[in-house]
Amino acid sequence: MFPDRSFFNRLAEAARAETLPRFRSGLDVTNKLSSGFDPVTEGDRAAELAIRALIEENFPGHGILGEEHGNVGLDREYVWVIDPIDGTRAFISGVPVWGTLIGLQKDGRAIMGMIEQPFTGERYFADQNGSIYTGPEGERRLATRQCDALSNAILFTTSPHLFAGEEMEKYREIESQVRLFRYGCDCYAYALLAAGHIDLVVENSLKPYDVGGIIPVIEGAGGIITTWDGGRPENGGSIIAAGSRAVYEQAIAILQR
Repeated sequence: MFPDRSFFNRLAEAARAETLPRFRSGLDVTNKLSSGFDPVTEGDRAAELAIRALIEENFPGHGILGEEHGNVGLDREYVWVIDPIDGTRAFISGVPVWGTLIGLQKDGRAIMGMIEQPFTGERYFADQNGSIYTGPEGERRLATRQCDALSNAILFTTSPHLFAGEEMEKYREIESQVRLFRYGCDCYAYALLAAGHIDLVVENSLKPYDVGGIIPVIEGAGGIITTWDGGRPENGGSIIAAGSRAVYEQAIAILQR
């Protein structure tokens, strides 16, 4: 047996049962850093445990890379990559741009993924057959927008304050050339890109679990997602995602200077 869309839906539902009741509920927040702020909630931990339990029951030979509960079997052929709440800051602020990210890798390459936003009722799923949206708009196949130039593009990043030094200079140069830029959407920005609503996402300091569920959704919708040096994005780092080849090439030319 191999995981399919219905199994991903089961994982998403299990996570939703833990996250949604806690959203906008005044829940307690724990800071993972002694200096600075890296929040985690009971929802993060419970949702990941629910996902892991289903994976371990149905695919005991698979590895798991998770944000909250450690890693198991990362050298195995199939490895699940889990971020139970991507955008915890949004989650604790009551803003529905957080999501649950679930990805599956084969030999280190992302092959299936899901971005789940339970409050809006939206689910973005990808496998070898492409990317599919289900939600208030019904169900449809996802396709990125074929924007022809950076000057016509809509750019998102989680926060420009995350950049520093040369990275900040390169980001600001791209930002100065686009038609419109917006901040603060976490993983939801990538969902919007896959759906053809925006054209470019530029970020840095991402972990593997921040992108594991996103990569197949972007690629299955016809988009491009790489590191700033043009490499595969599975290990995170500084990431660029674009809906069209034209926007990608113009933006990455700036990032690679």
